[in-house]
Amino acid sequence: MAKKKTELKRQLLQECLRIQNEQISAAKIAMDEAQESANEHHGAMEDKFESFREACQIQRDMFARQLDEAMGVYHVLKRINSMKENSEIMLGTVVETDTQDFFVSASLGAIKVADKTYFAISALSPLFKAMAGKNKGESFAMRDKQYTIKNIY
Repeated sequence: MAKKKTELKRQLLQECLRIQNEQISAAKIAMDEAQESANEHHGAMEDKFESFREACQIQRDMFARQLDEAMGVYHVLKRINSMKENSEIMLGTVVETDTQDFFVSASLGAIKVADKTYFAISALSPLFKAMAGKNKGESFAMRDKQYTIKNIY
C-alpha cells in the first residue's frame, strides 16, 4: 500500500510540474513577444511610437513578473519529496477527505490522476491553514463546508 501511495504522489507531483512548466513557457513567450513588438514597431509619428513602446515595455514587465512567480512556484514543487509518506499535513502531503482530496503543493486547482481528481493547494492557502495540525478522523471547516479526514500520506 505504501508503494501505491508514493506512486500516486509522484504522479501528482509530475502533473503539477507539467502544469507549472506550461505556465513558465507561456509567460516566457508572452514576454518575448511584447519585447519584440517594442523593438520592431516603427511608427510614422515619434510620439505615438514612444507611447506604443512604453505600453509594450509595461506589458513585458508584467509578463516578467508572472514568469518570476511561476519560477518561484516551480522551485517550491521541486522541493517536494514524493517518495516520503507524511503522517502530518505539510508540503507534499495528500489529504483524502469524505468530500474532496487534496495535494498540498501549489495553488494549481483540480488535477486528474488515475481517474481521480485532486485539488492542488498551496501551503499558504486558507484551506491548508484550516486542515493543518489535524489527524486522520478529525474534521475541519472551510466556507461553511465540513471535511472529515479519511487519510493522510
